[in-house]
Amino acid sequence: MVYESKYWLKSYNWKTPKTLSYPKIPAYYTFRNAAAYSPDMVATWFYGAEITYRELYQMVCCLANVLVEKGIKKGDRIGFLMPNCPQFVIAYWATLMAGAVVVNLNPLYTREELRELFEDADVSAIIAYDALVPMIKDLNKEAKISTIIVTKLSDFMLNIPVSTPEQLGMEEGWLHFSQLLKTDKLARPPLVDIKWDDPAVIQYTGGTTGIPKGAVLTQYNLTAGAMNVVLWSCGCIDNIRPEKKNVFSVLPFSHIYGEICCICEAAFSVSTMIILPRFDIDEVFDTLNKFESITYWPAVPTMLQALFYHPRVDEIDWHKKIIYCGTGAAPAPLALINKCREYDFSFFEGYGMSETAALAISTPYNAHRPSSCGVPYTDVDLRLVDEDGNDVPLGERGEIWMKSPYVMKEYWRNPEETARVFTEDGWLKSGDIAYMDEDGYVFIVDRTKDMIIAGGFNVYPRDVDEVLLKHPKVADAMTIGIPDEYRGENIKAFIQLKPGVESATPEEMIAFCREHLASYKVPRIIEFRAEALPRTNTGKALRRILRDEELTKTE
Repeated sequence: MVYESKYWLKSYNWKTPKTLSYPKIPAYYTFRNAAAYSPDMVATWFYGAEITYRELYQMVCCLANVLVEKGIKKGDRIGFLMPNCPQFVIAYWATLMAGAVVVNLNPLYTREELRELFEDADVSAIIAYDALVPMIKDLNKEAKISTIIVTKLSDFMLNIPVSTPEQLGMEEGWLHFSQLLKTDKLARPPLVDIKWDDPAVIQYTGGTTGIPKGAVLTQYNLTAGAMNVVLWSCGCIDNIRPEKKNVFSVLPFSHIYGEICCICEAAFSVSTMIILPRFDIDEVFDTLNKFESITYWPAVPTMLQALFYHPRVDEIDWHKKIIYCGTGAAPAPLALINKCREYDFSFFEGYGMSETAALAISTPYNAHRPSSCGVPYTDVDLRLVDEDGNDVPLGERGEIWMKSPYVMKEYWRNPEETARVFTEDGWLKSGDIAYMDEDGYVFIVDRTKDMIIAGGFNVYPRDVDEVLLKHPKVADAMTIGIPDEYRGENIKAFIQLKPGVESATPEEMIAFCREHLASYKVPRIIEFRAEALPRTNTGKALRRILRDEELTKTE
């Protein structure tokens, strides 16, 4: 079969390895090795405050020993509730070093969302920043979490006094992050027997109903991911002097995408992490202007959209400033691709899932193909199959099935969902529909669950989104199906206009769609939104939120 031959390997960059041998080691060894190779290299930059790899390693070892002393055992779950900061990096490696499991929790979650995930993950400890102290106090009345560690972002900034437990409103028995790092602990890892296939991270992935599923990613998944993110771009990155290597770390660390492509990538490549706690447009411009160049920037298209349509865009020589940029989580509109080309800036699209450590498909260096997310990553076995599980011919649409070193072990305590998403012979069923061309490039069409059935026709909402995004007035678009007694579903599109656009009408948007889409795909209803359309913190469309809003209107 064509997929078994991995014929897409012919499209790889000349320097990208076709296959690799992955060491079966604890994931923190990549960071441990970096501290040995380059102890004086700056590991983190945070608003001008720098920590070397040696200093960071000593902090990690100290915290790992504290965790073990406090009763954290191998396999215990530790919930992370912090934006990007050096404390997150320290806690991440310390948790893995202690043999515990990182539970990614978005600090923007509501109280109820956190309550459900605390209970589902059965967390033994929480590491959080001070803004969430009131919520954690409230939640802990029920959760009764024994170990709670609190920090303040400014504790790791220049020329700002370190906070005290009293200032942070901590309760008796809670632990202050910075004070823990001053305890007299050995600057070497605790003796924990960590296996290569032990759980390392639980990444919750959104579902349409109920509690999200927790994708269990192993030590092996993280090690393989770190290696491949670095080696995929080696045709470019290898040309950068070691002391100049850095990673612009704006992607949220609270998602596996940010952890693999920032924290783990930086350790394996021995790079400086330039850390910002959030994507603030002026802060991003100010930070970029402080550095001669950025070696690697993992991003999402909405970040690029914000930068390249901003009045400050001409401040940056983009060709010189960003050496390698990879995007994922959502497709980049053709208008954005063309806008970036005007500034001689190239980025390379990719595709991944929480269940695959955010890695699956990526664009080979200097070989971008519009509307494609690239070719299967190193050591990814990929098939496109029909509803009966049979491979579809090239050019035809099918569901992506995968095997790879990045595929999760299971869903956390959810054997039913695990069995549903894996075939008997180990293929992960993605739920994403795509087709592949003769060079192995994959073109994502849509999610199976998002497909609209209107008048008996199957409509993939991304087909409609992509047309609307070509309209000069449209900044973002999201299409859903809403119930209709006669047609089954009607097609409705939500549109956010570009800044400065004073007006637009539903009629002009529908007329524009008629020029580019088959009649059955043209939306019948258009709604303009002043605020941003609902997306995850990594940019994926949250169509279910819009669907739920529509269903509420009809009740």
